[in-house]
Amino acid sequence: MALLELDGLAVCYGKVEALKGISLHVDEGEIVTLLGANGAGKSTTLRAISGLMKPSAGTIRFGAKPITGLSAEAIVGLGVAHVPEGRRIFPGLTVRENIALGSCNRKMSSADRAAAVGRMFESFGELEPFANVLGWTLSGGQQQMVAIARGLMARPKLLLLDEPSLGLAPMIVQQVYRLIADIRRQGTTVLLIEQNAHMALSVADRGYVLETGELVVEGAPKALWGNDEIRAAYLGGRRTMSSTSSSGGVH
Repeated sequence: MALLELDGLAVCYGKVEALKGISLHVDEGEIVTLLGANGAGKSTTLRAISGLMKPSAGTIRFGAKPITGLSAEAIVGLGVAHVPEGRRIFPGLTVRENIALGSCNRKMSSADRAAAVGRMFESFGELEPFANVLGWTLSGGQQQMVAIARGLMARPKLLLLDEPSLGLAPMIVQQVYRLIADIRRQGTTVLLIEQNAHMALSVADRGYVLETGELVVEGAPKALWGNDEIRAAYLGGRRTMSSTSSSGGVH
């Protein structure tokens, strides 16, 4: 069953058409990845879904209900959480306070909010020793975990992740992607955008490739990586997916 559907979605920056009528779907329980170079329209797609940008054409449906043009606050309330590129940790707040901000859309008591943050520390055990440390002092990988935990505080049905591996060391990237696989196992659907095609396809059920605002190909990870032309043009060259296909990898 489709949890998210985009139909003919177009977005413009002034006179520049950043998305040119794309259509895609994300089924409940899936990890789906959007791949493509800088400027392909990946981040614009997530911003349109989460209400940060208004489409110029097309429709967005979430849980079969149209959400096109709704405010970002309303869309979060429906169960869509967006973890943007760059982590955006608030420098004057502790790790605990940064995570708690993710529950601003939920009406809950201080005690319930504290308990919810506590559950995040149980899931993200590496962060617990830093609960009362200023968030900006953490490593890049730890900050990425704070950003994801903050997104999960909204108890989303759909988590939108924008470039979660950006700027991270390879070992930390593996750790973040194991976390993404765990999030899906716990029942949250994930739409993930990445330039790191190798890692994204290692956890994804399906992938879409964007080029200058248009979808050029869709398929299962093995099919995308097995197509020499697609791999060379969009996925970073030589075939290296044999040991990290969607049947294995960091699931």
